[in-house]
Amino acid sequence: MYRARLFASRHARAYEVIYNATSPVILSTLNIINKLTKGKLDKPITWSEKIVKGFLFDCQMCGNCVLSSTGMACPMNCPKTLRNGPCGGVRANGNCEVKPEMKCVWVEAWSGSEKMKNNLAIQEIQFAVDHSHRGSSAWIRLAKEDKQIT
Repeated sequence: MYRARLFASRHARAYEVIYNATSPVILSTLNIINKLTKGKLDKPITWSEKIVKGFLFDCQMCGNCVLSSTGMACPMNCPKTLRNGPCGGVRANGNCEVKPEMKCVWVEAWSGSEKMKNNLAIQEIQFAVDHSHRGSSAWIRLAKEDKQIT
């Protein structure tokens, strides 16, 4: 999945275009499904999200998705799970201090965000992860809140 994560940040602009085109459709569809089934399909939808986002982004299913704000790099892949930038232990070659064989997630995030049209989103402060959402679908939660899907 590491390769998928690197691919996503290197092609962040294309992913952003696809995201902007599909998110309204996904949101509307999930709103309709939720109204019709009253949450009975939440588990299959969550499973689908886990498969799709896991394959494309190495998503960790924190339930607090910020991919569109972090250059399509999931910050939960940081060994320290930092949500707002690198820890200061980034090596000179851009690799992680905890996992020296791995590129720092935030180096990838910054690189990805530079390619995106909405490249200033990475500068927004992200709230701490709400661990009560762990393993749940960010898509479903956002559809119920009637917000943009990430």
